[in-house]
Amino acid sequence: MALAHVLGVPRIGPNRELKFAQEAFWRGEIDEAALKAVASGIRQANWQRQHAAGLDFATVGDFAFYDSMLNHVALRGCAPPRFGFGEHINLPQYFQLARGNADCHAMEMTKWFDTNYHYLVPEFKPDTQFSLDKNWLFDEVGEAQTAGFNAKPVLIGPLSFLWLGKEKIAGFNRLDLLDRLLPVYAQILLRLKAQGVEWVQIDEPILALDLPVEWRTAFERAYHALNSAGMKLLLASYFGPLRENLLVALKLPVAGIHVDCVRGGDELSQAIDWLPATKVLSVGVIDGRNIWKTDLAAVLDRFDGLHQRLADRLWLAPSCSLLHVPVSLANEPRLDTELKSWLACADEKIAALATLKTAFNTGRLAVAAELADNAQALASRRASTRVHDAAVGARLAALSSAHDVRNNGFAVRQTAQRARFNLPGFPTTTIGSFPQTTEIRSAAASSRRSFTATWRARSR
Repeated sequence: MALAHVLGVPRIGPNRELKFAQEAFWRGEIDEAALKAVASGIRQANWQRQHAAGLDFATVGDFAFYDSMLNHVALRGCAPPRFGFGEHINLPQYFQLARGNADCHAMEMTKWFDTNYHYLVPEFKPDTQFSLDKNWLFDEVGEAQTAGFNAKPVLIGPLSFLWLGKEKIAGFNRLDLLDRLLPVYAQILLRLKAQGVEWVQIDEPILALDLPVEWRTAFERAYHALNSAGMKLLLASYFGPLRENLLVALKLPVAGIHVDCVRGGDELSQAIDWLPATKVLSVGVIDGRNIWKTDLAAVLDRFDGLHQRLADRLWLAPSCSLLHVPVSLANEPRLDTELKSWLACADEKIAALATLKTAFNTGRLAVAAELADNAQALASRRASTRVHDAAVGARLAALSSAHDVRNNGFAVRQTAQRARFNLPGFPTTTIGSFPQTTEIRSAAASSRRSFTATWRARSR
């Protein structure tokens, strides 16, 4: 019997409840208890959706008030010393790390691999110490277990945690902190084991990168240390193929491996050949980074033989956390029926995962209606003139190699551009959000009203 799980889900709430509660807390309009109540409600709803869909685990630890990496900074007691907070921080201090305060600028924020999600960058020095914070993760696991869910905690792995941080002292190698960090991971795993947890998901997305030899070889040492805790570990990597790290990952003393079969599917056959007979293989078959429906029949055709071979050692999953997609199409009332039929947000991807699980375990007839709806939606998109413009296709077909060559050199093009656009010497743009001042909020609202009026007039 194939199992199904997710690596993580959106945490903002279906109607951005977390965002509004955070802002109210920062303005002093609600207290910490009220903010935590909103957070608990979001977590409970996320777990319930996974359970109701028939997934085999409820993923715990993917929730964050601000950022998952910041959560792990708090869990490991390594907040930047410049804040003066000590080993264990409270929620207001947690937000100060992310937003800064009167005395300290906020921790640096940068992109999470090649996504548009941004994380808080851990700060490391030779004297950085780690200690276990006994709060948020274990409380959330207990919360899920009390509600009757099969909790699968998720942790950012020790190598990825160090790699994604930055040294704050020249000439220092943050990998030197690994032996100091591993005992804290062991404590975390032992605490989770004492809580009755069976599986822990450990994310090591840097396995999809071209790693220096010293980092690659550190995996074996790290995971032999973690294996001593006696927990079943699911090592998860995503955002790309493992390439030269594939054999490294498969040889580690873990109970299972998650591979991204959307971006790294070409190496799946090799992974199966090398997979030890006792290990679980979690395959990321649904794209966790876009909002389009998955071709379920294609997934079933592709992985049917693998299911027969692995049985209950085959786990079905999205390619990565669903953090990167919206929560649900139920919250998109302005989308028309045709367009909505092509899309899949987190809730719809979870439902698709459940459909695949049923089809593998019970047969396609058990989900014939769901598969037919999926096929119809895919066919609709393939044939739609909203996607395929015949005139554009004809122009593309008429292109020749001559169109790849510029007619004029840079100096000529620059003169023409200056004459046409009349730009200042140093034109300024933004690739992100403007500061949310009153004036900018007002201008944005005015622009939205103007766009809506124009759109409605053209739709009549």
